[in-house]
Amino acid sequence: MDLKALVRTIPDHPKPGIQFRDITTLVGHAQGFATLIEVLHARYMAERIDKVVGMEARGFIIGAALAADLRAGFVPLRKPGKLPFRTLGCDYALEYGMDRIEMHVDAISSGERVLVVDDLIATGGTARAACALVRESGGEVVECCFVVDLPELGGRKLLERAGHRVYAVMAFEGH
Repeated sequence: MDLKALVRTIPDHPKPGIQFRDITTLVGHAQGFATLIEVLHARYMAERIDKVVGMEARGFIIGAALAADLRAGFVPLRKPGKLPFRTLGCDYALEYGMDRIEMHVDAISSGERVLVVDDLIATGGTARAACALVRESGGEVVECCFVVDLPELGGRKLLERAGHRVYAVMAFEGH
């Protein structure tokens, strides 16, 4: 199945010149979504994965489905103020300003092997912050996994330079 063909491209969203890669068409296609999770399961079934970390919001969709399939726990990374218990947080740079992600302080235990998952890797700021939170909790990042990579934006290279393994199901040129 051609999963790449199931990703919708929306020109000039959220601003002129951006080619937004929308995975909602992929996850909305029953066989496409099942195939995506099968591809990811095949990649990680031989690894010991204790937790899957998914980033708000589309990372929740892929991460939770994959965690269930791998019989691992799922940890949501949220924007500030969204989680009800004590949190750890990490600030990261955006193109114009800063943002922050948080997770519960007890979500990952020392020594747990963690897979970081999101729908898309662009500049890598959010994923790098996610990896920092995993390490701060005492977890080990097994790999950073994405459905879509936008290579021109350099996120994959940023994560690899930081010592992380990176996997993407597909790549799209342009941004």
